[in-house]
Amino acid sequence: MAWCGRDGGVIDGSTRTTEGGRALPELPEVETARRGIAPFVAGATLARLLVRERRLRWPLPAGLEARVARTRILGVERRAKYLLLPLARGTAPAGTLLLHLGMSGSLRVVPATTPPQKHDHLDLVLDSGRCLRLRDPRRFGCLLLIEGDPRAHPLLHDLGPEPLDDAFDGALLAERARGRSVAVKSFLMDGAVVVGVGNIYANEALWRAGIDPRRAAGRVAPARFGALASAVKEVLHEAIAKGGTTLRDFVQVDGATGYFRVELAVYDRAGEPCPRCTTPVRVARIGQRSTFFCTSCQR
Repeated sequence: MAWCGRDGGVIDGSTRTTEGGRALPELPEVETARRGIAPFVAGATLARLLVRERRLRWPLPAGLEARVARTRILGVERRAKYLLLPLARGTAPAGTLLLHLGMSGSLRVVPATTPPQKHDHLDLVLDSGRCLRLRDPRRFGCLLLIEGDPRAHPLLHDLGPEPLDDAFDGALLAERARGRSVAVKSFLMDGAVVVGVGNIYANEALWRAGIDPRRAAGRVAPARFGALASAVKEVLHEAIAKGGTTLRDFVQVDGATGYFRVELAVYDRAGEPCPRCTTPVRVARIGQRSTFFCTSCQR
């Protein structure tokens, strides 16, 4: 069990699925991580970058430590499931650190003198005497330094709108779904359509909107896409407010587990009664992911 004390805390982004594998943390978990570390990191000077293991998803380049040492971290931003830390040296921009937790990564804010444990691969050592420590047993996470506009980077420039932005609405979904035969659930999880709507929240939003996840995206009426966009916003806002979705080991920066998990209507509830009509919830595979839905009230 992860822990935290007065001097720091833990953000564990390794949401473990009930299908026996690990899933990427979904948008509410990453947003919870952003909000958790920001008070410790934003405005701090990055005294040094301490690297213990360079072999992450992409190897950390030689010289990275010197390029970021003594820079100031201007803030902690999020784009999709990536965390962005813009840097400055004096008044001049010094690039942006892009951080992704991968499938097993976690961030902890701890005193810099805290002895590292196994899989603690790097520390962003701050002038406060704390450090932001990345633990990543499977090494699928990444840390990149991006020069210029980070949103022009290949990892980010083709991404769709943020689901919580005003630009995301039913009209956008209807336009992008026109002529598409892919299942609407897969369509909703396509990062080029909208970012950050992962498996759990796609299941929940489609249930709230009353849309069968198997229906072809191009056969969903525009008005129903309006209901779906609203449902996506609602379910994500609720999850963020309540700390993300706890499956087994997601822990907030203050050590408390998120509790939106207990309020999920259909996800991982195969055979249980639908909260709306009592029909047993069914499960099917769509896009290699378990999909939970009600055959009576989702059409």
